[in-house]
Amino acid sequence: MSGDNNTQAPAGDDRSSMLSHKLMERIHQQEILAELGISALRGAGLDQMLQETTRLTAAGMRTEFCKLLEYLPSENRFVVRAGVGWGPGVVGVATIEADIQSPAGFALRTGQPVISNRLEDEHRFHTPELLKQYGIHRAMNVILHNGGRPYGVLEVDSRTDEEFVENDIAFLQNAANILGMAIERDRQDHNLRAAVARQEMLMREMNHRVKNSLSIVAAMLKLQTTSVKDPVLTRHLEEAAYRVSAVAKAHERIYQDDGGDRVDLGAYIARVCRDLDDSVFHCDIGIETDSGIDITIDRAIPIALIANELVTNAAKYAYPDGGQGRILVAVHRAGNGSIALSVADEGKGLPANFDPRAAAGLGMRIVQSFCAQLGAQLAVRRLDPGAEFVVTVPIEPNP
Repeated sequence: MSGDNNTQAPAGDDRSSMLSHKLMERIHQQEILAELGISALRGAGLDQMLQETTRLTAAGMRTEFCKLLEYLPSENRFVVRAGVGWGPGVVGVATIEADIQSPAGFALRTGQPVISNRLEDEHRFHTPELLKQYGIHRAMNVILHNGGRPYGVLEVDSRTDEEFVENDIAFLQNAANILGMAIERDRQDHNLRAAVARQEMLMREMNHRVKNSLSIVAAMLKLQTTSVKDPVLTRHLEEAAYRVSAVAKAHERIYQDDGGDRVDLGAYIARVCRDLDDSVFHCDIGIETDSGIDITIDRAIPIALIANELVTNAAKYAYPDGGQGRILVAVHRAGNGSIALSVADEGKGLPANFDPRAAAGLGMRIVQSFCAQLGAQLAVRRLDPGAEFVVTVPIEPNP
C-alpha cells in the first residue's frame, strides 16, 4: 500500500464484493474448462474443437479476441488456425512471424507463458501488425503442446486497459492442455485410419492375387479335360475346375462392399448366386435375403461356398439330365445371434433313406466340412415337391 495519506483502503463491503466477483470469475472459468473437457471426450471434430476453444476461452477471459496460432516449422511462422473477434481474411489466412520478436514467438522460444498488459511499452518484442490493425493493447500467450512437441500458441487479446493477472495464466494453460489432448487424439485417430486403410488395401491386394491364382488353377484343370479320354475322369476334372472357380469368384465378390473385414452377408450371397451359371444348370435361381447382416469375411466366404454347393447339388440331383426348374436361395436372421441359409428346390425330392451325414457325394461332404468349421447345424426338409436344406450359422464364432 502506498504511503500517501490520501490513499484509502477499500471499505470492508467493497473488498468483500471484489473478492466475491473474483471468485465468481474463477468458478465461471472452471465451468468453461469442464465444458471444453466434455467436448474433447465427445470426440468433436478437430476444426470444431479449435474454434470452440477460442470462443470459450475468450468468454472465460472476458476478452474480445482469441486466436489459435499453429506453428509452421518449415516457414518459421504461425498461421491463425482458429479465432474469434477477427474480421474476414484472418482465420485460416493471416500469418505471424514465429521469431522471438513477437509475443507468440517469444512464448514459443522461451517455453514460458507471456503476459503483456502494455504492448506499446514492450521492450521484449514488437507488436505484430495484425494486433496493431485491431488496436490490441494487451495480450497473453501460452504454449499448446501436441505429443510433447509445440503445436502452437493459444493467445487472448484485448483492446481494454484492464490487466491480465497470474491467475489468468492457469485458466489459459488448462484450456490449452485440454485442446492439446484433443489434437493428440485427432492425430492418433488419423494414424489409425491410415493404418486401417493400408491394411484394407493389402487385404484387397492379397484377395485379388488369391482370386487370380485360383482362376489359373481352374483354367489348367479345364485344359486338362481336353486331353483326357476317360469320361469319368473328365467329369471329375470339370467338377474340380468348377469348384476352384467358385472359390475364386467368392474371393472376387467379397470386396464389392466398402471393404474392411466385415460384409453384408445377404448382399454378398446374392452376388455369389448370380454368378452361378444357370445356362449350365438350366435352373431359375431366386434369391431372398435380409439386409444388414454384418458378418466377418472369414465366415462369409465358407457360407457362400456352402450355398454354391447346395445350389449345385439341387441343379444336379433335383433336376437331372438338364431338366429345368426353380431353386430358391434365402438368407434370413434366425434369432439368438444366428442366420439361416436355405436352399430349396421343386424337383424330384430326396431318396427315402437320404442322410446328409452319410452322403457319399463330394458336394455334401464339403458342406458338412464347412458346417463343422462354422459351428453350424444342417437340417433337411422334404417338400412336396422338392427338398430344402437349411444351414443355421452363428454370426459370431462360438467361444
